[in-house]
Amino acid sequence: MLTALHEFNSCVMCKGAAEEFQILANSYQGPGAFTTKVFFAMVDYDESPEVFEALQVTSVPSFFHFSAQWKFTTDDIYNLRGSDIVADQMAEWVAERTHVSVRIRQPTNYHGLLKLGILLALTGGLGYFLKWNRKSISCRILCEVLTLCFVIVMTSGQMWTYIRGEPYVQRDPRTGHKHYISKFSQAQFAAETFIISLFNMCVTLGVVLLDKAATSTMNIIKRKMMCLAGMCLVAIFFSWLLSLFRFKVTDYPYRFLWD
Repeated sequence: MLTALHEFNSCVMCKGAAEEFQILANSYQGPGAFTTKVFFAMVDYDESPEVFEALQVTSVPSFFHFSAQWKFTTDDIYNLRGSDIVADQMAEWVAERTHVSVRIRQPTNYHGLLKLGILLALTGGLGYFLKWNRKSISCRILCEVLTLCFVIVMTSGQMWTYIRGEPYVQRDPRTGHKHYISKFSQAQFAAETFIISLFNMCVTLGVVLLDKAATSTMNIIKRKMMCLAGMCLVAIFFSWLLSLFRFKVTDYPYRFLWD
């Protein structure tokens, strides 16, 4: 695969094509599937421009097959079918050229599992709470908790990532490392949304503890402990929120505790 993954190259298809190519290569590297018949390689224009010049490649992404006999024909160039590049279609092309079948193994969708886990946890917690206090349906505390949950979810960017169809994480095609936080200010991964929600929840919990410490009738020691815990939660997680924002917007001038 010949591609140009640097963001300054403005290649819209390269990112998705590289991810599908990575899925294809990882599927071939599965247990018991590896042989010396087929090797997958990815060349980036910014790292090896001489390869593009030698092959006279003027558009990316491009896919080539080089046989061991060095017999190159037009069939050894993958014909992009529309704007979508799918690993299954590339696997069919690989099978046609090499007679090696690759069974595509899609990566696990942790986004769906995490949402299911959160939903089950909230449902179980609500059921336990209702069992503990049957009159809590009309209780003011329940309404306040549900309102806070709604506000936290909306301010974390959950709907924005859902509408834009952002991925859960992004894998670097060159290194294989997963990135849970996007470095661009106009993008946000689904995993990043959950991280922001967690930070907002901790800040909210800290504010609630500070309020309870100031208005509660408990003994002074418990009130001091609640006040200290609330201050730590607000200071630490609000500082992490600012650090996350500074990571995405490098010229943001404000900070708290640490970068």
